[in-house]
Amino acid sequence: MSSSRPVAVVTGGSRGAGAGIAHALGSHGCTVYVTGRSEKPGDSPIRGTIGETAELVTAAGGRGIAVRVDHGDDDQVKALFEQIGREQGRIDILVNNAAIIRDEMMGRTKFWEEPLNVIDTLDVGLRSSYVATVYAAPLMIPQHRGLVAFTSSSGAAHYAFGPAYGVPKAGADKMAADMAFDFKDEGIAAVSIWMGSLLTDRVRAIIAGNPGKFAHILDSAETPELTGHVIWALYNDPDLMSVSGQTLIGAELAVKYGIKDEDGRQPPSYRDLFDVHPQRQFSHVMR
Repeated sequence: MSSSRPVAVVTGGSRGAGAGIAHALGSHGCTVYVTGRSEKPGDSPIRGTIGETAELVTAAGGRGIAVRVDHGDDDQVKALFEQIGREQGRIDILVNNAAIIRDEMMGRTKFWEEPLNVIDTLDVGLRSSYVATVYAAPLMIPQHRGLVAFTSSSGAAHYAFGPAYGVPKAGADKMAADMAFDFKDEGIAAVSIWMGSLLTDRVRAIIAGNPGKFAHILDSAETPELTGHVIWALYNDPDLMSVSGQTLIGAELAVKYGIKDEDGRQPPSYRDLFDVHPQRQFSHVMR
């Protein structure tokens, strides 16, 4: 059974945003379950595995536990949370980050020119977050305190790469809002967090390959770790429930909580850069 360490789950933690978030939570002493399909080098053409992320978590001062999960398989997701229930007895933080991002959806093509499987983001990205939260809820509710965070982006409110990208982001924002309503009497907060442009290993390699052309990205990009530190600050905020159901901009939360990114940078908000901000949710309820 668990120790006094906070227990977090980060889905899609092999690389990118998930790996950075897990690493940051590890630095705050969390036990972090890192899930994803990339278990060993070669499982994906892109570098990064759940085991490597779990090792980063442990090296940072937490306890990393890698569990191979295909978030498109409900039975595997159910088994994950059953395992966590046996081993820890609770979950304090769930980060819904797993998503299928296909290269074909990131170009300058029209949606009808892309293969139909780009819309798999509705399965692993949106539906998978719903399923994970369904199975996590019984492990969170007994504590009457917890945080469910959806990783999202400003693409929820403006055109970004096309519908296969933007619709799941908008859906994540709405899912957080509606889940927050059901969670409100349980002391569990649900929020969606807009991340900015991310300094993943892949982006860093692009910048290093042509700094003259791409170095300007460093002026506004965020490390994935920034979102992890923001999530930790949110979880520990006594007023957490007051923002439950909202879509929040990670860069703005970093300012609120006095969190700096690497090299002391303070990444700008998309609200300030482009006058883009989350959509309002109305208070009217139908049941």
